Amino acid sequence: MNTKADPLAQSEFSLWTGLDEQGATTEVFTPLLSKIGVTQENIDDLVVAIRASIGGALATKTHYGTSLKVRNKGGGEPVTEADYASNQAILQILQESCPEDLILSEESTAPSKVANCGRMWIVDPLDGTKEFIAQNGEFSIMVGLAREGRSFLGAVCQPTIGRVFAGLAEEGAWTLYTTDGEWNVDQLEVTSTPNTRGPLRFVRSRSHPNECLASIARELGDIKEVISGSVGVKCGLVSRGIADLYVHPTQYLKEWDTCAPEAILRGAGGLVTDCAGKPLLYGDNDPHQHGGIFAGTPAAWHRAQPVVRRMTRFMFADVAGS
Repeated sequence: MNTKADPLAQSEFSLWTGLDEQGATTEVFTPLLSKIGVTQENIDDLVVAIRASIGGALATKTHYGTSLKVRNKGGGEPVTEADYASNQAILQILQESCPEDLILSEESTAPSKVANCGRMWIVDPLDGTKEFIAQNGEFSIMVGLAREGRSFLGAVCQPTIGRVFAGLAEEGAWTLYTTDGEWNVDQLEVTSTPNTRGPLRFVRSRSHPNECLASIARELGDIKEVISGSVGVKCGLVSRGIADLYVHPTQYLKEWDTCAPEAILRGAGGLVTDCAGKPLLYGDNDPHQHGGIFAGTPAAWHRAQPVVRRMTRFMFADVAGS
């Protein structure tokens, strides 16, 4: 296990650095996670999520930088052959590893009944398709596991920096990467410095402008914008201490947008709720997260909470009253 400083702060990573099927095996990750104290009962599922996220990332590699066939699947959302290739690779790993579990994926037909299912894998095979098409690197492959209606664990692979972010919501979060062909793992922790006066490092979407979010930013006043694509990447910026707050006030988020990154950010010590401050729930027959997402370090979350709640109370009136 490597405990040195994060190499991302020291050097550029080439595309898909260190991500290969031969090295990304159960035999590699199980002892690695065991050494850092991940509880034995959770290691198997976390390894499955990590392997599936890497498998999806590798399936997208041959499509990156090519002339993609882009189809609009409704709501202005594009889908490409890279989305489908990643989805197929992820489903194969999940179905082989956990054949009894339900799987909810953005690019597959939803299970006929998901309510009260106990365990369900929730997958976004390519989060940030617009960024993938634009080739700006701000996309991720996300595999989460919900248990009893809450996000339990997740893995988010950001292949353009050769990183897998993994976490257990109630146990911890880690970043995995390779140096000289060897997998390493470092703990993820949100910034512990209470940000009560300085500018809030505020993440906003590159591809999804939002008038309500713009109003929240103006009301908060002293902010420093961090612009990115992909919910997984944006939550990852908070988990890594690069940003303080991520708010997306929309009724169009889905469970696959939030399950994996929620587990990681909570495991890193952050707070993740909807914009009314209520827990995000999973396993409903309607996959929408109707209350949006409100995530950040504890200090930033509590600092922004009165503004976020006030500015979104009418948008989410039905959610708040439910």
